[in-house]
Amino acid sequence: MSFVGSWISFLSPSAIAKNGLSQGSCWVKFIFSAVTVTVELEMGHSAAIWDQRAAVEVTKDCNGTGQVVLHSPRGASARVSLHGGQVVSWRNDRGEELLFTSSKAMFKPPKAMRGGIPICFPQFGNRGSLEQHGFARNKIWTIDDNPPPLHPSDSKGKSFIDLLLKPSEEDLKCWPHSFEFRLRVSLTADGVLSMISRIRNINGKPFSFSFAYRTYFSVSDISEVRIEGLETLDYLDNLCQRERFTEQGDAITFESEVDRVYLSSPNVIAVLDHEKKRTYVVRKEGLPDVVVWNPWEKKSKAMVDFGDEEYKQMLCVDGAAIEKPITLRPGEEWTGRLELSVVPSSYCSEHFDSPQRSLKVKLA
Repeated sequence: MSFVGSWISFLSPSAIAKNGLSQGSCWVKFIFSAVTVTVELEMGHSAAIWDQRAAVEVTKDCNGTGQVVLHSPRGASARVSLHGGQVVSWRNDRGEELLFTSSKAMFKPPKAMRGGIPICFPQFGNRGSLEQHGFARNKIWTIDDNPPPLHPSDSKGKSFIDLLLKPSEEDLKCWPHSFEFRLRVSLTADGVLSMISRIRNINGKPFSFSFAYRTYFSVSDISEVRIEGLETLDYLDNLCQRERFTEQGDAITFESEVDRVYLSSPNVIAVLDHEKKRTYVVRKEGLPDVVVWNPWEKKSKAMVDFGDEEYKQMLCVDGAAIEKPITLRPGEEWTGRLELSVVPSSYCSEHFDSPQRSLKVKLA
């Protein structure tokens, strides 16, 4: 498989020497295990490009399924599986894993892996006739070698990969709507992880769907975690037949099972981990809802792909569009963006001490 221009691996001089490449060459061919990428370099600008030292690597997992590893020049990384277009790992520049994956997770298709960031489309949960969370997370995606252009800021200074999902004949039998789902996953030099989903209706009639980035954060101890930014919001409680309530706390803390959909949420949410003194900052666009989920002890023991005590080390906080499904007329396209970063909790206390203040923080 060979393609040009869909993504570029920027290499340092040392990386070039390591892989037996010539710095004086105008065309550099960088070969990974599954893909050959050809990068055209202008001779006068090659040194400046190499200094960026971002890298994209294509490999395979133990089942032979394609994976893409994004590297930042400071040592952060993200791993994306072609099974489900799922981010399965996100590490900071110290090599610490920021996403939770169950020790009992099943990594073999067609079963979705328990952890990382599965994509829920075209259905969230059991809110429809399809399988739980829809079929996108269980399909094999392809690398998109010629995606429609995005804004230059969505690629400049970032390592990224573009993926594509189209419905199979089997998909059309259970959900008879033709679509193109384009996904870009990118990593900045500072290790900020971004996901951009673009879903286009190429059908002859309108269709509606729900959507979520099912984000499994790794936390030190769920009892020491709180969420800020969802105060005073209405939510649907899935533990009470989706009855509507209003959040009363100054922040969301955890003492038992939680399964809620917060409505009309701000575009910036903070997840504070007191023990590790770090905060996950969730920024989103096109995703009005936020799902908060932790299965707690009883439900954990009932899930075959989840450890009995693992609920203590994870928390799902999902950017989503659930209460009001997205409707696309023929030819229309919807975009949903998610950006994840990590900051010291002292920074977060200063910048996220109220929902009103968090609303003022713009998506980068």
